[in-house]
Amino acid sequence: MKKIKLAVVPGDGIGTEVVPHALKVLDTIAELHGGLSFEYEHFDYGCDYYLEHGAMMAEDGLERLGQSDSVFLGAVGDISKVPDHISLWGLLLKIRREFELEINVRPAKVFEGIRSPLLNPKDFDLVVVRENSEGEYSSVGGRMYQGENEIAIQNNVFSRRATKQAMEHAFELAKSRRQHVTSATKSNGIFHSMPFWDEVFKETAQKHRGIETASQHIDALAATFVTHPERYDVIVASNLFGDVLTDIGAAIMGSIGIAPSANLNLNGKHPSMFEPVHGSAPDIVGKEIANPIGQLWTAKMLLDHHGEAEMGTLLLDTMERVTADGFLTPDVSGDKKTGEVTEELIRRLKEK
Repeated sequence: MKKIKLAVVPGDGIGTEVVPHALKVLDTIAELHGGLSFEYEHFDYGCDYYLEHGAMMAEDGLERLGQSDSVFLGAVGDISKVPDHISLWGLLLKIRREFELEINVRPAKVFEGIRSPLLNPKDFDLVVVRENSEGEYSSVGGRMYQGENEIAIQNNVFSRRATKQAMEHAFELAKSRRQHVTSATKSNGIFHSMPFWDEVFKETAQKHRGIETASQHIDALAATFVTHPERYDVIVASNLFGDVLTDIGAAIMGSIGIAPSANLNLNGKHPSMFEPVHGSAPDIVGKEIANPIGQLWTAKMLLDHHGEAEMGTLLLDTMERVTADGFLTPDVSGDKKTGEVTEELIRRLKEK
């Protein structure tokens, strides 16, 4: 029996609502598989934990999370309780940094039954590989002086190791897809880091001659994401550029509530973390209308990561049949409750 130990962190807001539904689905997948089981350890880290303890997680929180095979996260943040810079840096970003989750992977595709805002989405199916540890989101810099003379300096940090690692991951991913990688750049405007990025991309591409490549400036790329997303297969991007592109990807799918993501550790020292793209949405907490698809699709990525791609594909295909038949929450023009969507999915899985 293969056992996957998950550190479950529902977090804040609707995270506490959609995560339990996803765990029911994972248990159903394990039952169907017959040779797979999940062991869950639950952690109440989040904004309520902060109000009680003065920290977003326990002092030994990372050590305890690190004993799992993967971290399954719901959502982090509730500005009515804790300022965002405290909640994010105290939990989500702390895990990403300390666990060396240097690659972020986010797919976007036309999802059956969910209407894209695009007039003609043309069945786009793409994946953004985002360098997740440095780039524009480095903490190098500072502020000085006061009043009209105040200066803020933010330094971008691009290492060859991390840049190349993200690109290698994108090329390997493309081999199992449509054999194409697009690099997001801005070397016509950013003088040092982006020409460096282009050089590393060219070097990496030479090692993968069977993969077609393109390099596109981020402003044009963002526009084409909206006008012709079907042109893209795998896109590799820096931390900031990848962040922007993946939000566009979620938007053109029809709802950020269905978008998943994986934060990957590639050196084997720490567990990877899986989380939906949506936030904690405190305004809809308790209404049972949160879309569970983002958390469920994230569970599919977790299954893939642990070598259970067949079960992951079954889960995604079944989700699309459920949404195609109108089991939709209000954010995608439906009238179903969170639990109704999940229970229909479980029912159909059990029919297999």
